[in-house]
Amino acid sequence: MTTNTRVTAPAPARPSVPRPRRTPARAASVFLSTHPRTRLALLLSAPLFWLGIVYIVALVLLLVTAFWSVDSFTGDITTEFTLDNIIEVLTGSLYQTVTVRTVGVALAVTLIDVALALPIAFFMAKVATPRMRRVLLIMVLTPLWASYLVKAYAWRSVLSQDGILEWLVAPFGGETIGYGLPATIITLSYLWLPYVILPIYAGLERVPDSLLEASSDLGGRTWPTLRHVVFPLVLPAIIAGTIFSFSLSLGDYITVNIVGGASQMLGNLVYTNVGAANNLPLASAIALIPIVIIFGYLFLVRRTGALDNL
Repeated sequence: MTTNTRVTAPAPARPSVPRPRRTPARAASVFLSTHPRTRLALLLSAPLFWLGIVYIVALVLLLVTAFWSVDSFTGDITTEFTLDNIIEVLTGSLYQTVTVRTVGVALAVTLIDVALALPIAFFMAKVATPRMRRVLLIMVLTPLWASYLVKAYAWRSVLSQDGILEWLVAPFGGETIGYGLPATIITLSYLWLPYVILPIYAGLERVPDSLLEASSDLGGRTWPTLRHVVFPLVLPAIIAGTIFSFSLSLGDYITVNIVGGASQMLGNLVYTNVGAANNLPLASAIALIPIVIIFGYLFLVRRTGALDNL
């Protein structure tokens, strides 16, 4: 009796795969992949550090400097605490007049820019074709590529005597407005208009077209639809645009020097006290006025959702 024995070949040995070396870089990579919050903190650490050094520390130093004084004999800064600069800024008639003038100019520029930006942004977002929308967007962004000084001096040339504006209105018996606050408002409105158009355009893009169609189907006309449907939805974007125009106009001083003639705004007073008068503490106290105003404005509009549109 024979027994058949089946001989099986041994299974081939699996090649040994070398385990990866545990280097510090690999350990750090594994740790970051399993800790997303740590990864986000490291990613934001550099810009937040730069923001803290450049912006927050600068504001703190500005606040501290406002409570110093300048020695009337030597011209050196005295680091002893005093409220003289704050009291002078709050009670001086010059600073009160200039503050009212500056806020008035900033409000006028903001209203003009919103009035111009609303129809432009609405046409771009809801009426223009995709190709036309891209063209209009490039046209809005193109002025931002030009130098601030070039644009300001261009308006100086337009508004000056024997300028383009006078040449256009001369046949009708008109005269150019020349230099002064009206020229300042016109120039600032032109400079900050793109910063108002873009947030409003972004807000209008988020308004569903179905809402406009539903309003039309229910018999809503153009103006009631804009007032009751579109405007409440786009209001945060409008306020976001006003933050740009209002704050930038509030602190501007270059445009006033170029086209404002003898007009003065808060920025001019800060520039004068830093440069000609060499009174840095007083300049710091004056600079606190627009800072307080804009922070107050941000506090008022924070509940509208406008800050989410910036």
